[in-house]
Amino acid sequence: MTKELSPKYNPTEVEAGRYQKWLDEDVFKPSGDKKAKPYSIVIPPPNVTGKLHLGHAWDTTLQDIIIRQKRMQGFDTLWLPGMDHAGIATQAKVEERLREQGISRYDLGREKFLDKVWEWKDEYASTIKSQWGKMGLSLDYARERFTLDEGLSKAVRKVFVELYKKGWIYRGEFIINWDPAARTALSDIEVIHKDVEGAFYHINYALEDGSGYLQVATTRPETMFGDVAVAVNPEDERYKDLIGKNVILPILNKPIPIVADEHADPEFGTGVVKITPAHDPNDFLVGQRHNLPQVNVMNDDGSMNELAGEFAGLDRFDARKAVVAKLQELGNLVEIEKRVHSVGHSERTGVPVEARLSTQWFVKMDELAKHAIANQETDDKVNFYPPRFNDTFLSWMENVHDWVISRQLWWGHQIPAWYNEAGEIYVGEEAPEGDGWTQDEDVLDTWFSSALWPFSTMGWPDTDAEDFKRYFPTSTLVTGYDIIFFWVSRMIFQSLEFTERRPFENVLIHGLIRDEQGRKMSKSLGNGIDPMDVIDQYGADALRWFLSNGSAPGQDVRFSYEKMDASWNFINKIWNISRYILMNNEGLTLDEARENVAKVAASQAGNVTDRWILHNLNETIAKVTENFDKFEFGVAGHILYNFIWDEFADWYIELTKEVLYSDNEAEKVMTRSVLLYTLDQILRLLHPIMPFVTEEIFEQISDSTIVTASYPEVRADFENAEAAAGVEALKDLIRAVRNARSEVNVAPSKPITLLVKTTDPALETFFVANNNYIKRFTNPEHLEIASDITAPELSMSAVITGAEIYLPLADLLNVEEELERLNKELAKWQKELDMVAKKLSNERFAANAKPEIVQKERDKQTDYQAKYDATKARIADMEKLVK
Repeated sequence: MTKELSPKYNPTEVEAGRYQKWLDEDVFKPSGDKKAKPYSIVIPPPNVTGKLHLGHAWDTTLQDIIIRQKRMQGFDTLWLPGMDHAGIATQAKVEERLREQGISRYDLGREKFLDKVWEWKDEYASTIKSQWGKMGLSLDYARERFTLDEGLSKAVRKVFVELYKKGWIYRGEFIINWDPAARTALSDIEVIHKDVEGAFYHINYALEDGSGYLQVATTRPETMFGDVAVAVNPEDERYKDLIGKNVILPILNKPIPIVADEHADPEFGTGVVKITPAHDPNDFLVGQRHNLPQVNVMNDDGSMNELAGEFAGLDRFDARKAVVAKLQELGNLVEIEKRVHSVGHSERTGVPVEARLSTQWFVKMDELAKHAIANQETDDKVNFYPPRFNDTFLSWMENVHDWVISRQLWWGHQIPAWYNEAGEIYVGEEAPEGDGWTQDEDVLDTWFSSALWPFSTMGWPDTDAEDFKRYFPTSTLVTGYDIIFFWVSRMIFQSLEFTERRPFENVLIHGLIRDEQGRKMSKSLGNGIDPMDVIDQYGADALRWFLSNGSAPGQDVRFSYEKMDASWNFINKIWNISRYILMNNEGLTLDEARENVAKVAASQAGNVTDRWILHNLNETIAKVTENFDKFEFGVAGHILYNFIWDEFADWYIELTKEVLYSDNEAEKVMTRSVLLYTLDQILRLLHPIMPFVTEEIFEQISDSTIVTASYPEVRADFENAEAAAGVEALKDLIRAVRNARSEVNVAPSKPITLLVKTTDPALETFFVANNNYIKRFTNPEHLEIASDITAPELSMSAVITGAEIYLPLADLLNVEEELERLNKELAKWQKELDMVAKKLSNERFAANAKPEIVQKERDKQTDYQAKYDATKARIADMEKLVK
């Protein structure tokens, strides 16, 4: 042993310097064992926009759990770290910082502005890496990547050029989502729709011939300067005679035509709609059908341009008020109808998005989407956990629009397209030869480079790169359900297109971290939690335990300090039982303990409680491993908690005191061996979740690091159903006596008479052979174990599997209260019988469940029936006393 554990668990002391020691020992790198099966994860690269939040902590904790377990299981593991340049988000942050200094990016120019962004990136990348370390993430920093690395930039240019050559990247004028604050295009999924209070403005457009008016309704009267027509439905009898005539556009007093188009709904409003092709996607399509002009009346910052006449230069919302006032003055405003409606907002800057006619670069999605959808029917499909998210993925791919990939930003991958004065376009991985070429100033959507992350980080497009050949496709991606569309879908279709393989075998989808009230954490609500503050208070292991046990895959989790207290208490329990075991170790080594445990398992030494805990350890290993494989970490954590706290700490350690306080030296050695061995296995099972505290304790029993220690495996020699059944019955007996004492307030220290009437000969033999445990934990002055015991008239009673227990407590027993208690017991057994009968009578259960599962239910039914019958008989006996 290197040192003793301190008397109190202090996470700050335990975690201090540990991460750096792991890095110095280089234990996070792949094993290099070519015979081992590779297992790889690429981290979802956090944006270099700020510090990590609790969502990042959850996401990376789950990844670390997976990779640490696989490493211990002998896989050749790679967990590749990296960060995303996050184009619009990072540029917005830097521009905000510059604004505080009274500077804009235009004052600096592109080159100097990008220098500022790189400074920001270096600052926050350093912060993120320190946070990764504080959380204990076992990343291979030798392979760290950034989405603007030269290698990744090369991959981006190749993908762009290849898609362009296929005709799947094109440049065109379309209505796109425009962010007036960032002055850039947005894709559909970068727009968040919010319900806001607005209005329908009803406006009269006078017929050119003076015969009347057509009334239109709009939510955006400031765009009317871009109106080029009004439309009516061709089947609408009210307006058939007006088709082809003109109305006068108010304020500008210019004639515009009345066109017939099915876009106009006769059932909605007046059935007349104004057509503004440069400012509405539906109007854009109407304009194309009728060969109408496209009139853009706004600048890229959301202000009105010169085509808005007297309103030029006004912000769009100020212009709205001014236009409405003008219409009212002219007598064209009919009414203002208040209404709540859905308005798109920029995900990054928060401002309302404008639909704007713009020349942009697009990815044609039809063939890419078909390939991705078809692949989900093959053996190379991506497996979603939970599976329902496969439907989410397919639904989005089936309804996907062409993807606008150009952004009017300076920070990002500059589009590899060049133009000359002759109007020619050159697209290539490198600049064209000769003079007179100017590169497109726009950059690519962040998700364009992120979509290549699983293979570009591995060295692609060099298909001979060692990492690409060894670790791609990756094994598992862990991410939140909120970016299935943004990122997961795009990685899948780009990987299939360029590598002909899925990017990852599995996708584990988790939910969102919410506050105690179930609200999403946000700056506006002020309910955000900094994971580093939580670690300072509770330690990283406690936070990781909470995050891994908080919910099932795909579900949200609610953060609470009460749950953090419980997490800390559990680790403190592990600490205390470890101290107890080490203090009673008497110099035993782990190697010696392993040898002795093999003898105990073979029933050549030790006692039944030793064999029972080894049997239960075996079951725990099997169940935890099974649930880890299904990414059910919450279930695995619950199983571990029950085994460690209930079975190992509360029962086995207490039972070992009967041996450790005895004079049987040979049995003491065996029990100490089982204690030490079980502790070792518990530490290994816990290590993926709690890396720091398990390493600290493991140091006391081993000279090597737990990071690369072998993960526990099921051992056939630990299977001992007889010992398991016997000790479980012993526990039931002790519990029953303790509960009976509690019912009538008899102190544990007061000796009592204990009668155990057995109905199972094997159980009788077991109780007699192990009566020392019964005596130690029930404190009887008289103990009788037999099958022919007659129940005393005035006694407390309890039923366990295979036996009835009587405690003659005549002086303390209230017969009526005892009858009430027994009737509650009878109701409990009736409820259990009803439940098992319902299950067994279910034809689907009987037909589909495994035979051993069905048999288990039948065994339960037999056991419950015996307990029901014994309780009912006891009630009948007690009722005679009342009469």
